[in-house]
Amino acid sequence: MLALVNEILSGKGLMLKAGSVVDATLISAPNSTKNATGTRDPEMHQTKKGNQWYFGMKAHIGVDAESGLVHTVVGTAANAQDISNRPTLTV
Repeated sequence: MLALVNEILSGKGLMLKAGSVVDATLISAPNSTKNATGTRDPEMHQTKKGNQWYFGMKAHIGVDAESGLVHTVVGTAANAQDISNRPTLTV
């Protein structure tokens, strides 16, 4: 992904020297209440991506743009906005 960004920027006479790439991914969890307590996990929530609903959590991941190494991972409920964790994921 970074190679494509750098290609587009260099075509416009720009260069990316430092920064972070931030992304979020959904982590599925069972939404069933057929367990010993008869309840869902209170830390899990639902969210809609496209036309499909998901139940679980989100992993927000910050990656160093230069080296490609992951420097930060934050877990939130699935319904948390991706942008809400940006300040903690950039260096």
